[in-house]
Amino acid sequence: MIRKMIIIFTACLFLFACNSGGEEQPSNSSNNLEDNTPKGQASVVDNVSAKNILQVAMGSDDHTTLVAAVEAAEIEHVLVNAGPLTVFAPTNAAFDALPEGTVASLLEPENKEKLAFILTNHAAPGSFNIESLKKESKKGRKIYTAAGEYLEVVVEGKDVTVGGAKVLGTIQTSNGIINVVDNVILPTEK
Repeated sequence: MIRKMIIIFTACLFLFACNSGGEEQPSNSSNNLEDNTPKGQASVVDNVSAKNILQVAMGSDDHTTLVAAVEAAEIEHVLVNAGPLTVFAPTNAAFDALPEGTVASLLEPENKEKLAFILTNHAAPGSFNIESLKKESKKGRKIYTAAGEYLEVVVEGKDVTVGGAKVLGTIQTSNGIINVVDNVILPTEK
């Protein structure tokens, strides 16, 4: 009972300390609406912990289109959740292989919902590295995505494909796994 009271008291102190007292805080350039810093939990900077999926993607020259799409769809928070999460991350070349104008169209504000659906089709709850994907394939299982789709895993020799996209490499992050893929995995038409 005393422990619960201490926890509640500590939480109240924390909330009180965070209260601005109704005074408006001066704005600075880091709060500018035009700032490209991720929003919410995605904006937390921690120089001690291992990088999460979003941080790794943001540091990759091969995933600038993916990062721009994630920001346009405003789904950064999905990639920083505690996980575990697996992301099938198309390279810039994979986006370039889409029909001309597709990426530019998807990045338009009016297509934000469609873009978010396509991107969440590249994320799956759980940890699926290459070996896990091979096991899923052997068992005849499909990978369930955050978009509600099922992706077939196929193993042919040393190649592993997920939803028709070949896995080029795997990166372990603090909140899950990134599987770099050579194609954009488009959801089935509904």
